[in-house]
Amino acid sequence: QIRLVESGGGLVESGDSLTLSCAASGVAFHVYVMSWYRQAPGNQRELVAKSFNGNPTKYTDSVKGRFTISADTAKNMLFLQMNNLKPEDTAVYYCNAQHFLTEAGGWGQGTQVTVSP
Repeated sequence: QIRLVESGGGLVESGDSLTLSCAASGVAFHVYVMSWYRQAPGNQRELVAKSFNGNPTKYTDSVKGRFTISADTAKNMLFLQMNNLKPEDTAVYYCNAQHFLTEAGGWGQGTQVTVSP
């Protein structure tokens, strides 16, 4: 059974940094695409960054150069380092795991990130 638990969200000011963590169980990073998504109020959930086998594979344009996705595959941990945060980054951030062949997977419960101007 897949279980994803996010942590590290909070209230920060514009320009600050924050690191999100996702503790994953029931997944093997070498066969699961591990991603961060976010959802702001009134908006659809959107992809932020994606990784496979611990390596980044995709960033959405709005976070390129500011966010870094990484993983500790030995500890089954996924991270999102967020630098130079902007108010438009305010959202609930979700960890996602998806098997690269079957597309089976799951979601975490989300962690709130709020960036004040």
